[in-house]
Amino acid sequence: MVIAAANGVVIATEKKLPSILVDETSVQKIQSLTPNIGVVYSGMGPDFRVLVRKSQKQAQQYYRLYKEQIPVTQLVRETAAVMQEFTQSDGVRPFGVSLLVAGFDADGPQLYQVDPSGSYFSSKLLRWERMSLMQSHFLRRGTLMIWSLMMQCIQRF
Repeated sequence: MVIAAANGVVIATEKKLPSILVDETSVQKIQSLTPNIGVVYSGMGPDFRVLVRKSQKQAQQYYRLYKEQIPVTQLVRETAAVMQEFTQSDGVRPFGVSLLVAGFDADGPQLYQVDPSGSYFSSKLLRWERMSLMQSHFLRRGTLMIWSLMMQCIQRF
């Protein structure tokens, strides 16, 4: 789940390990693309890592050219274009991952969902429909607690 507030963005995710044999520190569900943009995924981890590398490279190229951080909207547009290209190219399969991209730039907090097809849209509150039972129960019961915790986090940073 990702929530955009007036002065920041909060990303929350549940890390489900496929097996007890998997090292918990080796699974990263949230990655930083730039100092002001983060991303969380649902789907195939290896596809996510490929998209993170491509997005970080795009952000670095933008920074080298303009000497400023890439706007969130532009990075999302370029990442979605890569994903869309893979849906139409011969010999490659589409990316099996959905992304939630959150960031803060000159336009304020930005929040986007990018689908495997390469389509993307913006919103103030996004969550995937297939939440675990525990997550949906926690959100229903603990809405006030979540908002107070988020406000504390925002105030500290």
